[in-house]
Amino acid sequence: MTDWRATAALQRALLLAGLGLVVAIASRQPMLVVLVAPLALLGVHGLLHRPRHEPTVRTEVGHQVLHEGQGTTSTLLLEHAEDVEQVTRAASLPAYVALRPTRGALCGLVSEPETVRMVLSPRRWGRVNLGEEQVALTTPWGGFRWGPVATIGRPLSVLPSYAAYDSRAEAPQPEGLVGGYRSRRPGTGTEFSGIRPFAPGDRLRRISWRVSLRRQELHVVEARAETDTGVLLVVDALTDAGRSGGVDGRASSLDLTVRAAAALAEHHTRRGDRVALRVVGGTGRALGYSTGTRHLRRLLGALAEIRPGPLPRLPRHGLDLGAAPGTEVVILSPLLQPAMVNTAASLARRGLPVMVIDTLPVGPLAVEAFAPVDPSDRSADALRHEAMRVAWRMRRLERDMLAEQLAHAGCPVVRWQGPGTLDEVLRRLARRAALPRAVRR
Repeated sequence: MTDWRATAALQRALLLAGLGLVVAIASRQPMLVVLVAPLALLGVHGLLHRPRHEPTVRTEVGHQVLHEGQGTTSTLLLEHAEDVEQVTRAASLPAYVALRPTRGALCGLVSEPETVRMVLSPRRWGRVNLGEEQVALTTPWGGFRWGPVATIGRPLSVLPSYAAYDSRAEAPQPEGLVGGYRSRRPGTGTEFSGIRPFAPGDRLRRISWRVSLRRQELHVVEARAETDTGVLLVVDALTDAGRSGGVDGRASSLDLTVRAAAALAEHHTRRGDRVALRVVGGTGRALGYSTGTRHLRRLLGALAEIRPGPLPRLPRHGLDLGAAPGTEVVILSPLLQPAMVNTAASLARRGLPVMVIDTLPVGPLAVEAFAPVDPSDRSADALRHEAMRVAWRMRRLERDMLAEQLAHAGCPVVRWQGPGTLDEVLRRLARRAALPRAVRR
């Protein structure tokens, strides 16, 4: 903690007032007393408001969890502040956080709390520390100052925002118990499948009396079962290509990946599907299959904690994700690592419905944004820039070839475009799953 100290203004006022009085008495010039009288008056008022209490300060953020783009307020709480008149706050400037006022510094009276309230708005998903700032207090007439002291920040979880995503396509291989997808097996759903003769165990309410009277034999209406499906979201956090500009600016590959995964998680949990998450690289989080609003919050929280980083041991032949038969696997990746491509290919060879969402930004990346180098310029920087441009072009060509080979192997690759991105792919996978397949015996 700090103590109350006299301000430089109070010290100057008292010094000049005393010096003026001494000179006025010594030189017998009453005019000097009139000149220094205002300074003496200010000094006396400052001394009369000498503080007697030791204040304590802390900051309080209005929310613990926010979506990127939303805002909250940071309020300064004062205790034992009877002697305080003015408050000065200077907040730190964390990355991807918008402040009002813009520079994060404000000054106001304690009697008007609205003047010292700060508005914060995180512009990118992740974990951010809000509330770290320097606070100074001043007594009336600017006589004494307390601080500045540093306040401890509070970690805030910023969840990724997601556009309204919806898909009307059927699941390729629904294998659950209860849900909104039409199964290939008969059940107690509402989707008409056919009419067949009555068999022991059939419910009476399923009897079709019109057909039974015409055929002179009991017949029942057969329906398809309505099941859910298991969805495994695989997030590639091995690298982050591009530069992020926040929720209102350009998106990097990891921004597109996380926001698309959040939209898919929200869509499938809303439909009652079982959703699991596997993060490859970075934090390496893994969440099991579940559904409901609570599980959605867990998924969004895990996505907000993702940090890009390589795995210590990344097999080139692919990863074992432990996906059960019938699981719908969605891989979100910029396809810059051969291991992710091999993982998708191995899952497709097992007969699982696999979709790869390409999250590499469409616009120019940082390396592509370099201006072409003058051929006559042979400096070290020019040669380094040109080498980076050529290396990135070769890497893009290799990536496009891998994506094309992956599509030929039966694993579709699509770009994330919001609502309806996977509709056509899901319809094709559902038709392919309904075809007869040869089984080795």
